[in-house]
Amino acid sequence: MGRSKPLRVGIFVFDDAEELDVVGPYEVLAAWEQHSPLRPEAVTFSPDGAGVRCAKGLRLVPDTSLAEVGPLHVLVYPGGVGTRRLLADREHLAWLRGMRETTPLITSVCTGALVLAAAGLLAGRPATTYRSAFDELVSLEPSVLPDTEARFVDDGDVVTSAGVSAGIDMALHLVARLESVEMARGVRRGIQYDPAPPV
Repeated sequence: MGRSKPLRVGIFVFDDAEELDVVGPYEVLAAWEQHSPLRPEAVTFSPDGAGVRCAKGLRLVPDTSLAEVGPLHVLVYPGGVGTRRLLADREHLAWLRGMRETTPLITSVCTGALVLAAAGLLAGRPATTYRSAFDELVSLEPSVLPDTEARFVDDGDVVTSAGVSAGIDMALHLVARLESVEMARGVRRGIQYDPAPPV
């Protein structure tokens, strides 16, 4: 019997993406990749495969390009000021709608939800985003059902998360959903994610 293909998670990266929106979920998913018998695969990809400069200056070299990334089980779409260019890019929005047709699970972090909304992927759905971006979210998709309190919103084939660090919570939820709560707890312990805010 042939070995099934690994569960592939693709994190889209672009200029002016928010750093933690990318590396927070990546850290969780990479830890999952190292410890899971499912052998999931986390890959990063940019529009053209070239390196990107994130919002605060961090430079990242992705694994591949949008054209070469291949089939995914999960797409992670981060936020950041770079989303403003992308949500106005008709070709990019068409690509995202195509991904929706072939990718079982589409997720966003922070203002990545704005691009999902611009592509029509949040019509009539509950969703969350960065705390100051809800008005923009509703203007892009008036039928969206905004959740201003949740750290993430799981609506089946679309999962959105609130701002920045909430992407870590969402990624741990994905591990629990795609494998088990026990594995997610193990990943959480492994990355020592136990927030204890000073205020």
